[in-house]
Amino acid sequence: MPVLLAAVPLPVGSVVPFNAPAVAPTSAMSAFQSELGPVETFDPASRAQDLAVSIPRTWTGTYQSFIDGQVVPAELRLSSVVAIGQMLDLRGELTVAGVTTPVQGNFNAKSDQLDLLPLEGNPGSALELGGAFQGLQGVYLAGWNAPRLTHPGGVLDLQPPRPAPRPVVRRAVPVRGLW
Repeated sequence: MPVLLAAVPLPVGSVVPFNAPAVAPTSAMSAFQSELGPVETFDPASRAQDLAVSIPRTWTGTYQSFIDGQVVPAELRLSSVVAIGQMLDLRGELTVAGVTTPVQGNFNAKSDQLDLLPLEGNPGSALELGGAFQGLQGVYLAGWNAPRLTHPGGVLDLQPPRPAPRPVVRRAVPVRGLW
């Protein structure tokens, strides 16, 4: 009859010693590591440095509250973007329906997760002090988590500014006769 070792409790304060394997790594393992290199080749700290320079400083879009479903214009202006390891420290101001609030946030360059916190409460807006925007797709789409359970939250949908369209230069094509 099999005996379950996990069902036998160890006495409190007992130490289970760890014995490292005495076998050296096999040649197959070393060949695998030398041919393929490390498993993760992505450098999030380097990406954070690149994003600190290249991220757009103005984002425009809409905010939709889940209370009444009303869609209002929103704009995020970043005044400071600083890379700290794989994180970006974001500071600026968020304008929702004409009400401007200073914000501070963190952006993870490895996972594209965003936390954006309003630093002041505005009674005239849907954003209350103590709530936060949390996004899993960076700044593009973030959900508002209100500080109270009675507030259902909302969604902030922002886009970077679109570059101006380049003018299309058309040359006149000579008209030729069919004959």
